[in-house]
Amino acid sequence: MARRVQIGVIGAGGIAFRKTIPGMLKARNCRLVAVMDPVGVERVAAAFGVTKAYTKEKDLLADPEVEAVYIASPVAYHAEQIMRAAEAKKHILCEKPLCLNLDQAKAAVAACRKHKVILQEGYMMKFHGAHAKIKELIDAGQLGKIVSMRAQLSCWYPRIEGAWRQDPKTGGGGALIDMATHLYDLLEYFAGPIKRIAALVGTLVQDYKSEDASTTLLEFRSGAHATVDCFYCIPDEASRTRLEIYGSRGAILSEGTIGQSQGGKLEGIFGLGDAAYDASQNKDVVRKFQRIRFAAVNPYTAECEYFANCILEGRAPEINNAQNALHLLTLVEKAYGSAKTRRIESV
Repeated sequence: MARRVQIGVIGAGGIAFRKTIPGMLKARNCRLVAVMDPVGVERVAAAFGVTKAYTKEKDLLADPEVEAVYIASPVAYHAEQIMRAAEAKKHILCEKPLCLNLDQAKAAVAACRKHKVILQEGYMMKFHGAHAKIKELIDAGQLGKIVSMRAQLSCWYPRIEGAWRQDPKTGGGGALIDMATHLYDLLEYFAGPIKRIAALVGTLVQDYKSEDASTTLLEFRSGAHATVDCFYCIPDEASRTRLEIYGSRGAILSEGTIGQSQGGKLEGIFGLGDAAYDASQNKDVVRKFQRIRFAAVNPYTAECEYFANCILEGRAPEINNAQNALHLLTLVEKAYGSAKTRRIESV
């Protein structure tokens, strides 16, 4: 049997309990050996058949059986936990955002480099089968030149006592840093680096300190434009989580691929861009979009397998790596700065 990386989880509630641990257990090269959480850790251990349950991260990090950690605690704890894990020579998969701010992230990344441990960030949407297929089609030139994109991720997130995402001191911000960064990352995967950024943020409905509304305008180095809209104040049933990518020779549209599932619908239209100008502009042409099939991939399983492969092969991640984490927090700070100054920020 091939060797599996032995992983301990720091912060085993929330997304770890609902998505990442179940995905990790399906990964062919991962073995969950320990969980840590200050509250309810025995329940987590029992749910996943783990014998080692810790309430303090120092105890998990001292466990010689643990060779890598997945960190899914509130963002306010990430920097210190990353640095402690690096000092303990544990490889690290850390949930996004990497830290509260860019300065914290730089210190965390420096610690990982110093102690020669792998650091990967948990932006898992690039692992979704539909998004991998979109990347394949774009790279094959099926859309021609990418000119415009739109990505949407919203949810209903009412006030919850003690919810760390609802206070910038514990989450770094709200809808923008938590959700819009997923889409900055995904759109750069498709169209390359962002050149300029402008954002609006606000609190429109929910009663807490973090913003519940964000809209971002992006310009890429390629010249492509994009909008990203992310809200904590739109009911889940009202949002189709749409992804739209338009090029000079066609378009790809998706619904339900952005999020925490492996499903959704993908359709595209290709081979256009050679017709003469339509002076009538009636816009009643027949649009022959075709359904695009894609592999049903659990993005959390794929994310964990990629992380473990990097460890087993002794190589740094090519995607979701430390440099990408610093870049995304740079985008975050530029976006929040733009929202304050009402100016477009260069990246």
